[in-house]
Formats: sequence, C-alpha cells, structure tokens
Amino acid sequence: MLKIEGLSTEYPNDKGQIIKAAQDVSFTVAEGRLFTLLGPSGCGKTTTLRSIAGLERPRAGEISVNGRVVYSSSTGVFVSPNRRGFGMVFQSYAIWPHMNVFQNAAFPLEVGGRGYSRKKIRENVMRVLSAVQLDHLAEREATKLSGGQQQRLALARALVMEPALLLLDEPLSNLDAKLREKMRFELKRLQRDLRITTVYVTHDQSEALALSHEIAVMNEGRIQQIGSPRDIYERPLNQFVADFVGTSNFIEGTVLRRESTTDGSCDVVRTEIGDVTVSAVQELHPDERVALSVRPEDVELSEARPAGSNVWEGRVEQKVFLGEAVDFRVTVGSRTLLSRRHPTLRTKVGEAIFVQLNPQKCVALKVA
Repeated sequence: MLKIEGLSTEYPNDKGQIIKAAQDVSFTVAEGRLFTLLGPSGCGKTTTLRSIAGLERPRAGEISVNGRVVYSSSTGVFVSPNRRGFGMVFQSYAIWPHMNVFQNAAFPLEVGGRGYSRKKIRENVMRVLSAVQLDHLAEREATKLSGGQQQRLALARALVMEPALLLLDEPLSNLDAKLREKMRFELKRLQRDLRITTVYVTHDQSEALALSHEIAVMNEGRIQQIGSPRDIYERPLNQFVADFVGTSNFIEGTVLRRESTTDGSCDVVRTEIGDVTVSAVQELHPDERVALSVRPEDVELSEARPAGSNVWEGRVEQKVFLGEAVDFRVTVGSRTLLSRRHPTLRTKVGEAIFVQLNPQKCVALKVA
C-alpha cells in the first residue's frame, strides 16, 4: 500500500521565483490498485510522481510503501531513488538502442547488485516478456520494435525487478490514437493480471477513466477530488472537475427552495431556461448561486412532449454527425445546450424539439 500524507514540493523557476508545484497532497493507494493523477499541464501531477520516485525532494510530508517510510520531513528520512525499489516508465521509453529486447529487460537485474545467476535472470526476464507478449521477440533489436512494442518493453524492464510500486508518467502519449486505445486495454490487462500497485500520471481524461480504480483530479498543485471514475464523471465536486473531465453544459442559477420527493429530496434552481429541479452533491441554501452541470448524453431530446418535470421546448440550431452518435446544439430561450443522441433521432436543423433534464443528472455545484 502507498500512503502519501501532506506532501508539498516546491522549486525555483528560471527567474528565481518559488513554484509551489504540489501543495498538501494526500492520498492512499491500496495494494494491487491503479491510481491516476489527472490534470492539465503544470498542475503538479508529475512533480508528485517524481517525489514518490525520489527524483524530487519535497519540502514537507511523508511517503510510505507497505509500511516502509521512504521520505519524511518530520524525521529527516530520504531514501535515494535506487534504494526505493520502485519501477518507473517515462513518457520517452528510454530503450537502449544497442541492446536487443532480452538485454533491455535484463539490464536492471544485471546492474541491480542482487547477484542473480544467469539462469535466474533468464527466468525472470522471459516471465515478464511473456506477460507483455514480447517473449517471441526476445532476440529482436530494440530499434526494430513498433511504438506499442517499445512501450511494452519499457513496462517489462520496470516489472522485472518485481517492484513494490509501479510509477507511470504519460506512458502512452507518444503513440498514435488507435495504438493508444489498444494499449489502454493491454496495460489494464497487465496491471490486473499482475496485481501490481500502480500510480499513473496523465492529462488524458479518457485514459484515466478507462484505466483507473481511482482518480485524483489536480489543479494548481492541489487535489480537487478523489473518487472512482464513475464518481468523478457523474458526481464532480466543483466546476473545474466537471469541466476538465469530459464535456458538460453549465447553467448558472439561484437556489429557490428544497423539496421532498418519493426518492428523497431535491432542490429547485431558477435559471435562464426556467426553474430546474436538481440533485446536489453538497447541501444548498436558498438564494445561493450555483452552476448546474449536465453532461451532453443526459440532455434528453424528443419530438413529442415527454411526461415529467424539467421539460422545455427548444429548436435545433446545429447537428454534427459522428457515426455512432449525433451532437445536437439546441436553443432553449436564450441558452444553447449540447446534447449527444443516437443517430436514429433525425430532427432537422430549425425544427422544434423538446428538451428534458433528469433531476438526478443535473448536478448543482456551488459557485466560488
């Protein structure tokens, strides 16, 4: 298990100004789980990963793995990177071009100082090459591998030491779109099969949602929210998370009142499109300003007026055919909403259409 408590890392920039790259970062990763640090460039995710690896020395906090403290500001502990026993794969795979596949994977065992026999080295290397499906290419020159194969070789080299923790820094970003999607499945399979505790850094929301057991969304050095992929996507805690992870419609309004329903309670918010019944992640109060987050796939469209609440008549302003879906831009009053529907809905541009918002899919977020 990885445990991070109150981690803060800062460093001077080119002008001598102090950059607070990570501020009071805390999280726990259970054994065998994949935990993702997600956020835009400069948010502190890579600095946090490098601090875990020992490549950055934090100003404050504590880092421990399976009860072993590798960094503590309070006790002065700082274990050097080579003694932490972690595996790491960078954005650039750093494959040795003068070595073949087997030699690349064997390198950490040969220089690690553990005195492995040649037989033991071969057994360990072939086991990890088999896990990443490169055992049949053991004698191939590393420079003759495809991008996806090089990525798997970098993983094999990180795994061969049987690390207590695997650290991955944007490992798929150099691959083309189709190969990146394929490698997501490969990486997910490998991590689940080997049950290795993993911290993954990416700015790609789809990647994070597809791979992770848990996600920490970061911004300006701080964690904004930690949760499962579904929680992060469906129940964002603030507007930054809702906006960064996926696409969302934001409708600003003012809380009118709280109402009791058969399913519990809900809030009524007055907005520019009318009064909207919503669910709230946090407790709301009358007259409070909020922003409603509604995902495009949750903006229901129909040509006949549906039953229920949160229904308005709008007009189709624009359509974009995407193959498996159609994006509709629908004007309701003075507001335009984005809706993603199945291609069977064929309402033409300029025609009237009814919009319905499910109260459970309208997430009310407090405006800072």
